[in-house]
Formats: sequence, structure tokens, C-alpha cells
Amino acid sequence: MSTNYILAMDQGTTSSRAIIFDSNYAIVEQAQQEFTQHFPDSGWVEHSPRDIWQTSLETAKQVLKQSGLSATQIAGIGITNQRETTLIWDRATGEPIYNAIVWQDRRTADFCNKLKQQGHEAEITSKTGLLLDPYFSATKIAWILDNVEGARARAEAGELAFGTMDSWLLWNLTQGHSHATDATNASRTMIYNIHSGDWDSELLALFNIPKSLLPEVKDCNANYGSTSLLGGDIAILGIAGDQHAATLGQACFTKGMMKSTYGTGCFALLNTGETAVASGNRLLTTIAYQLDGKTTYALEGSIFIAGAAVQWLRDGLGIIESAQQSGELAAEADEHQHVYMIPAFTGLGAPWWDAEARGALLGLTRGTGAAEISRAALESVCYQTLDLLKAMQADWQQSSTTVLRVDGGMVASDWTMQRLADILQAPVDRPVIAETTALGAAWLAGSKAGVWPDQLGFAESWRLDHSFTPKMPAAERDCKVAGWDRAMQRVLN
Repeated sequence: MSTNYILAMDQGTTSSRAIIFDSNYAIVEQAQQEFTQHFPDSGWVEHSPRDIWQTSLETAKQVLKQSGLSATQIAGIGITNQRETTLIWDRATGEPIYNAIVWQDRRTADFCNKLKQQGHEAEITSKTGLLLDPYFSATKIAWILDNVEGARARAEAGELAFGTMDSWLLWNLTQGHSHATDATNASRTMIYNIHSGDWDSELLALFNIPKSLLPEVKDCNANYGSTSLLGGDIAILGIAGDQHAATLGQACFTKGMMKSTYGTGCFALLNTGETAVASGNRLLTTIAYQLDGKTTYALEGSIFIAGAAVQWLRDGLGIIESAQQSGELAAEADEHQHVYMIPAFTGLGAPWWDAEARGALLGLTRGTGAAEISRAALESVCYQTLDLLKAMQADWQQSSTTVLRVDGGMVASDWTMQRLADILQAPVDRPVIAETTALGAAWLAGSKAGVWPDQLGFAESWRLDHSFTPKMPAAERDCKVAGWDRAMQRVLN
């Protein structure tokens, strides 16, 4: 029996998934379970930690059962996860002391503004590559310690553990034996120095976070222990945050390569090699990946709302029944109507970083209907990507040509991808294997286990499904972009 199968556990913002890949990167089986989103107050977003763990475990068991494979045939497990989402639990019992506070949550905006007014943002950015924003984990950790009774004293006594979702899964998979994370997830906490590769004592003091809370930081391709919960011992050999895993899955190993993932949010990463490029345009400097002790950096632009805008069309407005319908409706929209959606439901990410901005629909007329609103929602993702691309080109001036490799749920829509190429005025390449986030996590484990190829071999195996090239006349595109810029200014102001 072949033992070259890899199990990827992909823990996302709205669902948990498990995928088994064979040695040719083909998907053998996959399973997915959605879980409940909790909104206890305005701008607050939480997950049940038990939901996260149970859906992750159940989908892993499900794909093994569906595939007919045994644990002995799985060469390794790779984990990828929603980033920044913050959890603290009891080391003795494994019980969370509060719900997981999701990356979208804005409850610490006032705390961030206070720290900005005190002049701390420059120091934070220089060490972490991040901007001072509620998006990241540090202020979420501080909030839990300050608002859960007894939490701070217990943390200082070494009784509690912090983790992002990778650490939470790892802790449970190893039944409490491994409290660790990888460099990519650590780099998103706002307390990890991406230059020295350590938890930063001065930032820990600033946020009043005891170091005893924190996990060990390892390479993305490292031995994280093993699990016996899936019918036999399976080694856990790779961890990377979702956007970093997608970068690996897209084989963006060469500096200057760029990928953008369109899931709940949109995240574009530009590989800058061994150089941590400081952004002058409010992008993030982050660790793209860390392999065998070598760190590769990236510029990142984060859009909070991408696929979530389509979910809003379905669940909030009820104008579509499935995500697929959004592209079909958009194609029917009246081209003479110029409707813009600014999807700032939880503030605006890069390059604006306006936590107080809120969403808006502009350009409405009596003739505006479901088709025009659907088109505006999909186009908002394209325009936001353009804003990121402009900022990246200003920071990274080594190349004027850009081919964007795309992945995520939204890229299945040909209409959306063609409009993206039109708005960017650049080629958009969609790979054959769309599950690049899970594939990247699987590659980490597979290459570590020695059953998948190294970077060069993996890059050579990347295959193109379709390349979308710009077709919209430049004058029409420029007019549409000018309208977007005006709409954005109204929301920002």
C-alpha cells in the first residue's frame, strides 16, 4: 500500500476542511463543515473554540473514512489556518477561558488609537512589519487578559496558553503535548520581531502580555509532534498561516512573484526574497515562509471583505441563493449604471487602514436592482486589489510587469476574474489546482516527509488552468477606476 498520501487540515474563518492529496497532488477526498459566527456586539466577531476543534477533527476523520485509507498510509499532516484569530486556554484542562476573537473583530480599536496617540506605532512597525490595528493578535490577547475574571493572574502564574488557530489544533491533536506555532503565524501577532526571529520583550511589556503564555516558534516545515486521534500515529510536519500556505501552493518561490487569495477576505502577497521591504504605502511587511531556518519575506495587502460581500448578498440581502449566481447576475447588469460598493463592514484594510470606516452603496438610481448590486459587490474586490497593486508597485520598484496568480473560492467565477484582469490591466492566472492553501500546507508536510519534491521540483509542476487578459478599453477602465476613487473618498471622509 502506498504511504505517499498527505492530509491537509485547512481551518478557515467560516468553515473547517480536510483534504487528502496523493503523490501527484491530486485530491483524493475532501470534506468541509461550516460553523457558527458569533456577533455579540457591534464590530465584535467570535468563534466557539470547540466548534473549531470538532469540525477540524470530524472532517479529518471523514476524509480518511471516505478514502478508505488508514493512518499508516498518511505520510504527514500539514495545517493551515485563519490568521490572527486569538484564543487563550487552560494548560491543565485544555478548556478555553473565552471564545476565540476573530481577526475581523474591531473591539480594540480604541486601545489601538490610544497607543497610536502615544507614539508607539513606529516602533511596532519597525519590529513586526505590521501597522497598529485591531486586526492583529496582541490587543486581542490584552483584551482577554483584562476582561476575563482572574485571567491576568493565571497567565502570570503560567497556567494559561495563547495560540492562533494552528496552535489550538496542534495542542488538541497532540493532546496537550505540543504548544507551538510557525514563523508565519507568529509574524501576525504584533509581538514577534520578524528581523530577530523572537518574541519581542519590549512589545510584550507594551501590551502587558506574559511571555509564559506564548508558544514555541518553529520553521513552517518542522516536526510538530504526532497525533493518534485518527486511527494511528501520524506526524504533523508543516504549519503555515493561510495566505502564506497559498503562496507556497502557488509556488511563488521567486522574488517578484505575486499571488492573491479570494476567500472571506482578499490577501495579496509579493515575494521580496531575503529583504524585509519597509512599506511607504501602509502595506504590511511579513514573513512569507520560513524553511529550514531560512526566512523569506513578503509585502502583503489585506482586504477584509471579498467573498464575505457575496455572502452578504446571499444571507443579508437575499438577492442570490448561491455564490455562483453573483457572477451570473453581474453579467446582466446595466452597463450605463455606475454603482459602487465600498464593503467596509468591519473597517478598511490596506492601504487605507481605517477602522472606523463603514460600508456604502453609491450611485443608486430607481433603476438599480439585484444585478447592479451584485456587479458592484464583485467589482469592489477588483478595485481593492488594484489599490493594493498600486501600493506594492510603489514599494517594490524592481519590476513594472505583474502577473497575478489567484486562488480561493471567488476565482471559480470567470466573470469576476475577467473583470479583475480588466481593472488591473494585467494578466490573471488561475491554476489547475484551485485549493492552493491546502496544497501549500500539504507540500510542507510532503516535502518534509520526503515523499513530495523540493521547491524547484514543486514549482516546475505548477499548472495553468486559464489566463485572463485585459479586454476592456483603457478609457472605459480609467473612467470606472476614477468613480471608485471618488466613492472611496466619500467613505474615508
